[in-house]
Amino acid sequence: FTTLLYTIKFEIAMKCLLVAALFLVAVHASEITEEEDVLVLTDENFDEAIATHKHILVEFYAPWCGHCKKLAPEYAKAAGVLKSEESAVKLAKLDATEHKTAAGKFGVKGYPTLKWFVDGEAKEYNGGRTSPDIVSWLKKKTGDPCTVADSKDVIDTEVANSHFTLVGAFKDRASEAGAAFTAAAGDTDGVVFFVTDDADVMAAFGLADGEIVAVRDFAEEEAQIKLEGEVTADAITEFLSAHRLPLVVEFSDETAPMIFGGDIKSHYLVFSDSTGEGHGAVLTTFRQVSKSFSGKFVHVLVDTSKSSNDRILDFFGITKDMGIVARIIFLSEGVDKYAPDFTEMTEENMAGFAQRYLDGELTKHLNSEEVPEDWDAQPVKVLVGKNFEQVAFDETKDVLVEFYAPWCGHCKQLAPIYDELGEKYKDHPTIVIAKMDSTANEVADVTVRGFPTIKYFPQGADRTVQDYNGGRTLEDFVAFLEGTHDEEAEDEASDDGEDAKDEL
Repeated sequence: FTTLLYTIKFEIAMKCLLVAALFLVAVHASEITEEEDVLVLTDENFDEAIATHKHILVEFYAPWCGHCKKLAPEYAKAAGVLKSEESAVKLAKLDATEHKTAAGKFGVKGYPTLKWFVDGEAKEYNGGRTSPDIVSWLKKKTGDPCTVADSKDVIDTEVANSHFTLVGAFKDRASEAGAAFTAAAGDTDGVVFFVTDDADVMAAFGLADGEIVAVRDFAEEEAQIKLEGEVTADAITEFLSAHRLPLVVEFSDETAPMIFGGDIKSHYLVFSDSTGEGHGAVLTTFRQVSKSFSGKFVHVLVDTSKSSNDRILDFFGITKDMGIVARIIFLSEGVDKYAPDFTEMTEENMAGFAQRYLDGELTKHLNSEEVPEDWDAQPVKVLVGKNFEQVAFDETKDVLVEFYAPWCGHCKQLAPIYDELGEKYKDHPTIVIAKMDSTANEVADVTVRGFPTIKYFPQGADRTVQDYNGGRTLEDFVAFLEGTHDEEAEDEASDDGEDAKDEL
């Protein structure tokens, strides 16, 4: 009997140890660690993190993504700032290529994707990607979007750092004008809105109660501009759009969100080497022209001497040896580009180019490389703008085209599979597998918003273009081309983020 009792006690003890061990494994699996003050999320701990923290910003990233690598130090710096201030707001990250369940819930299709969670509800993050922009955006979303200025020095320091700010003088923040200023501040990212009722500050900027002034540090432009007329949230937003940027703004990572994220969708760009002959003269001329078209264009200077601008040069098909070049673009679902018919950058030519665009007299400019002599030598045919029509819209062929970028991580991952697909159909009488470098070539009938974009051009005279939303395995492509694919499953895969793309 004693032996039996000992055996029973031993088995009970072992079961308790096993339960405890499993509990410790589960706790360890869902433990939320930190890297450089950023919470590291997984499929296992994601829901816990979102439930625990009222306000949390999550970056869904891919380890190989260039944009993600560029964001990483700024994101960590922002997390450090918030932690040092003992803020309850948290920054987190999740490797979306490893933890696909959590990423799939939120339709992550490109990297990095940032989502702002409030009480567990996901919202879009539309702030900037520098540490100050991230911190500013988060503070505006979780507290007073305005900053109290009790001295002129506070405002001067901000202008020295960011070159622009708005100052509102309100004895009563709850007044109609004060409330409008606060509302506009809450809806605006990347700009500090100062409020003051200090007599010395108001006197320094010539403000009466209820007045607003833009304080700027732009070369050869007015340092202060007052808002005239009725003070409403809409009026403040319009005033901000008109004066937030200089007449000519230099393109950079810092200014890109303001350039492309503003309300003005027509952009006039001049590409010029700041170290080259004639740069100063053309910049002076460009500034003069911009005065006549203020509010109709964002006028942008792209310095071609900076390697950081190589990507935008590639996008426009512009090389440094082309000298000084002008382009106008319109941002719609894609990017419509317009090129001038002149090379001499006189004030008359540059102003005339802008006016003809506004009058609707210009036709879109489409980039194209020359057709390679061996474009059809390999199983995957090489398309450029100049031979796209001939191949893609061949009425006797079913053509699958990958629109890619040479630097795109997703495209590089797809390449061996796509080559294998080309090899399978290289001798097929009607199926053609093709690809086009969309950083150097454009076609009128196709809009590319990310890489890779895959489209299907079935044979026939009606010029049909179909989006390919299926999987990225050889079997998926074959099933699609041979008509045995499951459209419902493909739609679900697309919704789950399987067709992830790199940003343009």
